[in-house]
Amino acid sequence: MKKIFILLVLSILCSSALYAQKFGYTDMEFITSKMPEYQAAQTEMKKFSDKWAKEIQDKIAEIDRMQRAYMAEEILLTDELKRKRQSEIKEKELEAGEYNSKIFGVEGAMFQKKKELMKPVLEKVQRAVTKVCSQRRLDFMFDKSSDVGMLYTNPKHDYTDYVMEELGIDPKANKAGTNDKSGKVEQPAQQQQPAPVQNSPKQKSTTSKLK
Repeated sequence: MKKIFILLVLSILCSSALYAQKFGYTDMEFITSKMPEYQAAQTEMKKFSDKWAKEIQDKIAEIDRMQRAYMAEEILLTDELKRKRQSEIKEKELEAGEYNSKIFGVEGAMFQKKKELMKPVLEKVQRAVTKVCSQRRLDFMFDKSSDVGMLYTNPKHDYTDYVMEELGIDPKANKAGTNDKSGKVEQPAQQQQPAPVQNSPKQKSTTSKLK
Protein backbone atom coordinates (compact mmCIF):
# COMPACT_ATOMS: atom_id res chain seq x y z
CA MET A 1 0.00 0.00 0.00
CA LYS A 2 2.85 2.33 0.88
CA LYS A 3 4.50 1.65 -2.52
CA ILE A 4 1.27 2.44 -4.34
CA PHE A 5 0.96 5.73 -2.44
CA ILE A 6 4.57 6.69 -3.34
CA LEU A 7 3.98 5.89 -7.01
CA LEU A 8 0.80 7.97 -6.99
CA VAL A 9 2.62 10.96 -5.48
CA LEU A 10 5.44 10.67 -8.02
CA SER A 11 2.91 10.48 -10.84
CA ILE A 12 1.20 13.66 -9.64
CA LEU A 13 4.52 15.48 -9.31
CA CYS A 14 5.61 14.44 -12.82
CA SER A 15 2.28 15.53 -14.27
CA SER A 16 2.56 18.90 -12.52
CA ALA A 17 6.09 19.40 -13.82
CA LEU A 18 5.01 18.57 -17.36
CA TYR A 19 2.05 20.94 -17.11
CA ALA A 20 4.35 23.75 -16.02
CA GLN A 21 6.50 23.37 -19.12
CA LYS A 22 5.86 25.82 -21.94
CA PHE A 23 5.63 24.63 -25.54
CA GLY A 24 5.74 26.49 -28.83
CA TYR A 25 6.04 25.73 -32.51
CA THR A 26 7.35 27.43 -35.61
CA ASP A 27 7.36 26.89 -39.37
CA MET A 28 10.98 26.49 -40.44
CA GLU A 29 10.06 25.85 -44.07
CA PHE A 30 8.19 29.14 -44.34
CA ILE A 31 10.92 31.04 -42.50
CA THR A 32 13.80 29.77 -44.64
CA SER A 33 11.84 30.36 -47.86
CA LYS A 34 11.71 34.08 -46.98
CA MET A 35 15.42 34.39 -46.20
CA PRO A 36 17.66 35.99 -48.90
CA GLU A 37 20.43 33.60 -47.85
CA TYR A 38 18.18 30.63 -48.59
CA GLN A 39 17.23 32.00 -52.01
CA ALA A 40 20.92 32.57 -52.80
CA ALA A 41 21.74 29.00 -51.76
CA GLN A 42 18.94 27.66 -53.98
CA THR A 43 20.26 29.66 -56.95
CA GLU A 44 23.77 28.36 -56.32
CA MET A 45 22.54 24.76 -56.08
CA LYS A 46 20.72 25.14 -59.40
CA LYS A 47 23.96 26.28 -61.05
CA PHE A 48 25.78 23.15 -59.88
CA SER A 49 22.84 20.92 -60.79
CA ASP A 50 22.62 22.35 -64.32
CA LYS A 51 26.37 22.03 -64.81
CA TRP A 52 26.48 18.40 -63.69
CA ALA A 53 23.34 17.51 -65.64
CA LYS A 54 24.90 18.92 -68.82
CA GLU A 55 28.04 16.85 -68.27
CA ILE A 56 25.91 13.71 -68.00
CA GLN A 57 23.90 14.63 -71.10
CA ASP A 58 27.16 15.15 -73.00
CA LYS A 59 28.27 11.65 -72.00
CA ILE A 60 24.95 10.20 -73.19
CA ALA A 61 25.24 12.09 -76.49
CA GLU A 62 28.75 10.66 -76.99
CA ILE A 63 27.43 7.14 -76.39
CA ASP A 64 24.65 7.72 -78.91
CA ARG A 65 27.15 8.98 -81.48
CA MET A 66 29.35 5.91 -80.98
CA GLN A 67 26.28 3.68 -81.23
CA ARG A 68 25.10 5.18 -84.52
CA ALA A 69 28.59 5.06 -86.00
CA TYR A 70 28.91 1.41 -85.05
CA MET A 71 25.56 0.47 -86.58
CA ALA A 72 26.48 2.26 -89.81
CA GLU A 73 29.80 0.39 -90.08
CA GLU A 74 28.76 -2.93 -88.55
CA ILE A 75 28.49 -4.77 -91.88
CA LEU A 76 32.08 -3.85 -92.76
CA LEU A 77 33.65 -4.86 -89.45
CA THR A 78 35.27 -8.14 -88.57
CA ASP A 79 34.08 -10.07 -85.52
CA GLU A 80 37.11 -8.90 -83.57
CA LEU A 81 36.45 -5.24 -84.40
CA LYS A 82 32.78 -5.69 -83.53
CA ARG A 83 33.70 -6.99 -80.09
CA LYS A 84 36.15 -4.15 -79.62
CA ARG A 85 33.61 -1.46 -80.55
CA GLN A 86 30.94 -3.13 -78.40
CA SER A 87 33.33 -3.12 -75.45
CA GLU A 88 34.10 0.58 -75.95
CA ILE A 89 30.41 1.50 -76.03
CA LYS A 90 29.66 -0.58 -72.95
CA GLU A 91 32.55 1.02 -71.09
CA LYS A 92 31.18 4.49 -71.89
CA GLU A 93 27.71 3.44 -70.71
CA LEU A 94 29.11 2.23 -67.38
CA GLU A 95 31.15 5.39 -67.00
CA ALA A 96 28.08 7.60 -67.56
CA GLY A 97 25.98 5.55 -65.13
CA GLU A 98 28.63 5.69 -62.42
CA TYR A 99 29.06 9.45 -62.87
CA ASN A 100 25.31 9.97 -62.63
CA SER A 101 25.23 8.02 -59.34
CA LYS A 102 28.28 9.88 -58.05
CA ILE A 103 26.60 13.24 -58.62
CA PHE A 104 22.89 12.69 -58.02
CA GLY A 105 22.86 9.46 -56.02
CA VAL A 106 22.32 9.12 -52.27
CA GLU A 107 25.08 11.02 -50.43
CA GLY A 108 26.29 12.16 -53.87
CA ALA A 109 27.99 15.44 -54.81
CA MET A 110 24.66 17.28 -55.13
CA PHE A 111 23.59 16.17 -51.66
CA GLN A 112 26.94 17.25 -50.18
CA LYS A 113 26.81 20.61 -51.96
CA LYS A 114 23.31 21.24 -50.62
CA LYS A 115 24.50 20.50 -47.07
CA GLU A 116 27.44 22.86 -47.54
CA LEU A 117 25.31 25.73 -48.88
CA MET A 118 22.46 25.32 -46.41
CA LYS A 119 24.61 24.97 -43.29
CA PRO A 120 25.10 28.72 -42.63
CA VAL A 121 21.39 29.36 -43.30
CA LEU A 122 20.25 26.70 -40.82
CA GLU A 123 22.80 27.81 -38.24
CA LYS A 124 21.50 31.39 -38.45
CA VAL A 125 17.91 30.22 -38.00
CA GLN A 126 18.91 28.01 -35.07
CA ARG A 127 20.51 30.96 -33.29
CA ALA A 128 17.32 32.96 -33.76
CA VAL A 129 15.17 30.07 -32.47
CA THR A 130 17.38 29.66 -29.42
CA LYS A 131 17.17 33.38 -28.63
CA VAL A 132 13.36 33.44 -29.03
CA CYS A 133 12.99 30.38 -26.78
CA SER A 134 15.13 32.07 -24.15
CA GLN A 135 13.22 35.37 -24.37
CA ARG A 136 9.79 33.69 -24.32
CA ARG A 137 10.84 31.14 -21.70
CA LEU A 138 9.89 28.17 -23.85
CA ASP A 139 10.84 24.67 -22.76
CA PHE A 140 10.16 23.10 -26.17
CA MET A 141 9.83 24.38 -29.74
CA PHE A 142 8.45 22.19 -32.50
CA ASP A 143 8.77 22.58 -36.27
CA LYS A 144 5.37 21.99 -37.84
CA SER A 145 6.87 21.72 -41.35
CA SER A 146 9.07 18.73 -40.45
CA ASP A 147 8.27 15.10 -41.26
CA VAL A 148 7.37 14.45 -37.63
CA GLY A 149 4.59 17.08 -37.63
CA MET A 150 1.92 17.61 -34.94
CA LEU A 151 -1.62 16.38 -34.60
CA TYR A 152 -2.84 19.71 -33.23
CA THR A 153 -1.42 23.21 -33.18
CA ASN A 154 -2.93 26.08 -31.25
CA PRO A 155 -2.19 29.35 -33.09
CA LYS A 156 -1.46 31.13 -29.81
CA HIS A 157 1.69 29.01 -29.51
CA ASP A 158 2.95 29.84 -33.03
CA TYR A 159 6.27 31.65 -32.65
CA THR A 160 7.15 31.79 -36.36
CA ASP A 161 6.72 35.59 -36.46
CA TYR A 162 9.06 36.09 -33.51
CA VAL A 163 11.79 34.03 -35.16
CA MET A 164 11.35 35.95 -38.42
CA GLU A 165 11.54 39.28 -36.58
CA GLU A 166 14.74 38.09 -34.90
CA LEU A 167 16.14 37.40 -38.39
CA GLY A 168 15.06 40.84 -39.62
CA ILE A 169 12.33 39.46 -41.94
CA ASP A 170 8.90 41.09 -42.17
CA PRO A 171 6.48 38.38 -40.93
CA LYS A 172 3.55 39.89 -42.84
CA ALA A 173 5.30 39.88 -46.23
CA ASN A 174 3.71 37.36 -48.60
CA LYS A 175 2.24 35.43 -45.68
CA ALA A 176 -1.39 35.73 -46.75
CA GLY A 177 -2.74 32.51 -48.12
CA THR A 178 0.19 30.35 -47.08
CA ASN A 179 -1.63 28.55 -44.25
CA ASP A 180 -4.69 26.36 -44.80
CA LYS A 181 -6.97 24.49 -42.41
CA SER A 182 -4.55 21.62 -42.15
CA GLY A 183 -1.72 23.96 -41.15
CA LYS A 184 0.36 23.00 -44.21
CA VAL A 185 2.30 25.49 -46.28
CA GLU A 186 3.32 25.40 -49.90
CA GLN A 187 6.80 23.91 -50.22
CA PRO A 188 9.52 25.59 -52.28
CA ALA A 189 10.06 23.87 -55.64
CA GLN A 190 12.70 21.18 -55.40
CA GLN A 191 15.50 20.87 -57.88
CA GLN A 192 14.76 18.20 -60.44
CA GLN A 193 17.49 15.70 -61.05
CA PRO A 194 18.14 13.89 -64.31
CA ALA A 195 16.93 10.34 -64.58
CA PRO A 196 19.52 7.56 -64.25
CA VAL A 197 21.33 6.70 -67.47
CA GLN A 198 19.58 4.05 -69.50
CA ASN A 199 20.42 2.39 -72.75
CA SER A 200 18.55 3.67 -75.80
CA PRO A 201 16.51 1.22 -77.94
CA LYS A 202 19.33 1.28 -80.51
CA GLN A 203 21.88 0.38 -77.87
CA LYS A 204 19.77 -2.57 -76.68
CA SER A 205 19.27 -3.90 -80.17
CA THR A 206 22.97 -3.71 -80.96
CA THR A 207 23.93 -5.36 -77.70
CA SER A 208 21.65 -8.27 -78.47
CA LYS A 209 23.19 -8.58 -81.91
CA LEU A 210 26.70 -8.65 -80.60
CA LYS A 211 26.25 -11.12 -77.77
